[in-house]
Amino acid sequence: MRHTISILVENKPGVLARIAGLFSARGYNISSLAVGETQDPEISRMTLVVEAKDERILEQIIKQLRKLIDTITVADFTKKDFVGRELALVKIDYKRENQRKISSFLDKYSVKLLKRKEDKAIIEICANPDKVKEFLKDVRAFGVVELMRTGRVAML
Repeated sequence: MRHTISILVENKPGVLARIAGLFSARGYNISSLAVGETQDPEISRMTLVVEAKDERILEQIIKQLRKLIDTITVADFTKKDFVGRELALVKIDYKRENQRKISSFLDKYSVKLLKRKEDKAIIEICANPDKVKEFLKDVRAFGVVELMRTGRVAML
């Protein structure tokens, strides 16, 4: 099961490494990670997505996270009603003969065309992870040149 975990931490060097170390030491891969300052510049929020095959080990990791000196709060959002978003920037081939198809495609997903130069275009999507995944599958039809995707951010 995929777990979305939100962690408030003190904004200090080395905190991210210690937290990531707890997951890797137990054999868990962090599939998504987003970190940024909160409204208080001395506090950062980390949002991690991990695949947990053994719930007991994940519970141990969460308990250990709570014991870290730089950790303020830890919450597993997985079974809660939360808002989650991801951002993706996609550079595609933008051929003149495909302009109508691309325009229709952009409208379908309510995404933004950020930049167009010669025969390339950069598109932005910010949506829930499932919609981003669907969009990325469908946009391949236009020829993906480059892709940049953020980790999930989440809020209750």
